[in-house]
Amino acid sequence: MCDADALEPPTVAQALREYRELLDEYGPTWGEDPIGYVRQMATSAYLMDEHDYWITCLRKVLDEHPGASEEEIDARVLELDPHEVVRDALGGEVLDNLPALRVTPEDASLEALPRAVLDGEPVRTTLLVDSSRDAPVTVRVDGAAHDVPARGARLIPVTSQSQVAVDGIRVSLGPLTRQALAGRLRLRAGFPCRWTVVGADGQGWYPAGAPHRIDAHRVPYFHGDDIVLDVPAEPLTVRVTRGMEYDAVDTEVAPGVGVETLVELSPRRIYDAAARGWYGGDMHVHMNWAGDTVGTPAQAAAVQHGEDLHVLNLVAGNVASQRVYDREALEHWAGRDMPWSDAAHIARLGVEYRNDLLGHLYAFGVTAPPGRFHTGFLGTADWPPNGVACRELCDLGAVLGYSHPFHLPLNEDDPPAAALAGGRNCSSREIVADAALGLVDSLDVLNHSSVQATAIVYRRLLGAGNTLAVTAGTDTMLSFQRRGSQSSPPGWERVYARVDGPLTAASFADAIRRGRTFATTGPWLELDVNGRGPGDVLDVAPGERVTVTARTAGPEVLRIELRTADGVFAEGPPGEVTAEFTAAGPTYVAAVAIGPRHERSMHYSGAFAHTSPVHLHVDGRHVAREADLRWCLRYLDGLEDLLRRAARIQNPDQLAAHLDLLDAARAVYGARLAGA
Repeated sequence: MCDADALEPPTVAQALREYRELLDEYGPTWGEDPIGYVRQMATSAYLMDEHDYWITCLRKVLDEHPGASEEEIDARVLELDPHEVVRDALGGEVLDNLPALRVTPEDASLEALPRAVLDGEPVRTTLLVDSSRDAPVTVRVDGAAHDVPARGARLIPVTSQSQVAVDGIRVSLGPLTRQALAGRLRLRAGFPCRWTVVGADGQGWYPAGAPHRIDAHRVPYFHGDDIVLDVPAEPLTVRVTRGMEYDAVDTEVAPGVGVETLVELSPRRIYDAAARGWYGGDMHVHMNWAGDTVGTPAQAAAVQHGEDLHVLNLVAGNVASQRVYDREALEHWAGRDMPWSDAAHIARLGVEYRNDLLGHLYAFGVTAPPGRFHTGFLGTADWPPNGVACRELCDLGAVLGYSHPFHLPLNEDDPPAAALAGGRNCSSREIVADAALGLVDSLDVLNHSSVQATAIVYRRLLGAGNTLAVTAGTDTMLSFQRRGSQSSPPGWERVYARVDGPLTAASFADAIRRGRTFATTGPWLELDVNGRGPGDVLDVAPGERVTVTARTAGPEVLRIELRTADGVFAEGPPGEVTAEFTAAGPTYVAAVAIGPRHERSMHYSGAFAHTSPVHLHVDGRHVAREADLRWCLRYLDGLEDLLRRAARIQNPDQLAAHLDLLDAARAVYGARLAGA
């Protein structure tokens, strides 16, 4: 597709070498400041659903400190032993990459899922030592002593040839592996795809050099076409798909010993968005963000084409310290398409601007790196407000929006305080102010956070008169091979934008700015309001009848909802729903598709799609719903309280900058309320 020099110019190649050195020295954290989510990432290869980690931490803290405050819980979580958190979260489950050495008062025994091996090379893995003894125990691995506390746990790297002993008694690691005869597969679809090759025991097989990635359903996968890989000569399942516009197709194969077996298999297309003028993008993907491997441009190219992802925004951003990962790539490619881009696939380097108290932003289409990528890390001030970064990124040509906005559950009638809860948890708290001031273009209603909570806040913002597009950003990280939804393929959620003319970075960004979008975990969702679509304005007279139709495609949809600012006014089964209402006053119209958990959806809550609105103006007036305006004003009051209480502020001028931003937003909402 591209030669190595084009994909890794000298500054990018040097950065990748430095990342590999950090991985070798520090493991998956790459030496980042050990704040809460950095500690969690070290466990993500075993607790792929991060909710398991945080729920276990919360339970352990509250068991010891019932009634602890939010701030105390955050501090106590940092005191927990992550080895014991992994042990307790698994609850006795044995993973393919985490055999368990159970140390009881009487003896020690190994529990493992045997890994098939085709040669004599040792298998590298991690051993979970789980002690139920009331006294400490020492476990020796290849001569090194590892002290395990009473009733404690330890994660210890081993190989299948390691020497392990407890109380001087050797523990056989034979159950870690089984020898298998070798065969070979050649996989061919005729175009790049996502492939899965698994045995009856669930073990995945990969081509040489391919990352051993596993998605949120714990399904192994890799990308490409006309691929050769060594496999056991025993029954295997081969699956092929290509992103959300295609269904998966399976076949069973039994490779012969020492021979190459050809598998020709192509996925079935469910819908063709580009043929309708719609193009799907993922606005938030990290090539590198610490992790258990190092992501490369070549891998990003293979993933984008293998998923048929039309637009890929690879964001440069920090983790918990000053280093900005993939900054060198941004500096090299800013304002230009990546080398593997073509007429149907655009890849760009963008930005994730980050403050853990105020929220994280994606920026797509920047022409140059910004002067600042983050605030509030390593004890630095939460200053300036995110709005300052929004203005700079906008001046650099970016379309931008808030990413992974709200993590905690929220109900339609909950007060604003519920959306502001949770400490420094990366929630997009400044969105209510920045939206009023026109500083952002969109909100990632689809993300890895609470889709339901984010959709509720999004609709509050729409009802308060803000013009925001719905977008999607997975926060996928190519540098993590096993991290739940974040090791799933980019584009497992997408924002589809209706583009005028050819697909370019500029035409896609323009479509987002105009609100011509819907976001989805997989289903196609189409909205028609008197012949208008998302982002359009429909002018009607009071009492005029409005006809709304929503159409879906995709097996995971259970229900369609048609919504105005006042809530759901019609719903029905998948396929098509049409309803009418009388325009009593200015409002908006949006469609939502909902479904249960499904193999096509990598989000823990199930299938979901949401359109941007059609804006319904009545007598020239746009929506400004009193209940939503008052909700936003109360929210800003709560945000001010949070800033005064929890923000890292170094002088009165810094606090004044935040308060000035909030006051400017209050003035906007107040003026709308006066005219409502």
